[in-house]
Amino acid sequence: MTVIAFTSATVAMAQNANPAPAAPDFTINKPGSSYAFTPSKILAATPVEDQCRTSTCWSYSTLSLLESELIRLGKGQHNLSQMYVARCAYTEKAKTYLRMNGNHSFDQGGEGWDIPSIVSQYGIVPESVYTGLKNGATRHDHSEMIAVLKGFMGALIKRETGTYTENWLPAFEGILDAYLGPIPKEFTYEGKTYTPKTFAASLGLNMADYVALTSFTHHPDYSHFVVEVPDNWAMDRAYNLPLEEFTQTVKSALNKGYTVAWAADVSEKGFSFRDGLAIVPADESTIKKIGSDNAGFNDAGAKKEGNAFSQPVAELDITPAVRQAAFDKQTTTDDHGMHIVGMSTEKNGTTYFLVKNSWGTGNALGGYFYVSEAYFKYKTLSVMLHKDGIEKGTARKLGL
Repeated sequence: MTVIAFTSATVAMAQNANPAPAAPDFTINKPGSSYAFTPSKILAATPVEDQCRTSTCWSYSTLSLLESELIRLGKGQHNLSQMYVARCAYTEKAKTYLRMNGNHSFDQGGEGWDIPSIVSQYGIVPESVYTGLKNGATRHDHSEMIAVLKGFMGALIKRETGTYTENWLPAFEGILDAYLGPIPKEFTYEGKTYTPKTFAASLGLNMADYVALTSFTHHPDYSHFVVEVPDNWAMDRAYNLPLEEFTQTVKSALNKGYTVAWAADVSEKGFSFRDGLAIVPADESTIKKIGSDNAGFNDAGAKKEGNAFSQPVAELDITPAVRQAAFDKQTTTDDHGMHIVGMSTEKNGTTYFLVKNSWGTGNALGGYFYVSEAYFKYKTLSVMLHKDGIEKGTARKLGL
């Protein structure tokens, strides 16, 4: 393993004066595997976290991207509050839900591109300032909270007479306060006093610099369109690239030092966080799925059995038509947000992306896993990255 692979651990040790955890061996996906990876680019990332019983992966993955951006820019390591962003997003989701008279998504999920909008409007705070945990809790569980919020919003929509009053928003935010804690108006961090907005400004990240990319054939190449998935409650747009150019753009960005937030389907037989691998075997019968994927939570999905996770197998040839058909048939769904931090070459010459997850550190790679290029092409919904990571020729086609 190269020294650069643990830039993030080195930063963490320097700032926190705590020993860094043992480094995962990124040359294999798990002990006993015959997969052999040669890392070509592994970029700095903050420590792996655990989203627990929440569907807030979109916040974890994109804030992890911003944390890596701060390291890239020489601003040190910061742990940004995922629950602060999620809490602010609930307020905006509720407003949109009412404007749409309930004919819209209102749930825990979201998209990576929600983050720039939320940070621009509400600012951001460190994790140490806003954990979203109360009454001695050490793990997140939003199941009761979302049930109460949905009941509240449903009652507003289904009212029998009149209209809702201006009191609905303070009442809604009172529920959020009860479960997550009130938003801090002012706080002290590293010896300085901030508000959420002044802290965001102090980080020096321009939220307008981060763009979403995707690749589908039901919209023109290089167009800018609303991705049609329920979690896109804000109805924001992504730029559409041809599949090969889309894939090459992510590779190029990583080689230039830019990490990438990744939204994808993780319900496939070939996705196994436990085994540190996501692949698309040409013969799916080589893998047996046991149990439920429990999408959105961090139980690592259904258990998968098969030699494909220990020995490289032939993968499906992913064309734009194959990818589009899976999206249209909804066998590709918007399941999970993660963070691509590197790239390796397997001994057979296949490119794999190294992905940081938010399901804790309970696998052989300490919370990371490898994704084959075929899986990336097949099951990616969208990515988000700094626009400077995009090659100039592609950026011109997109009007960036």
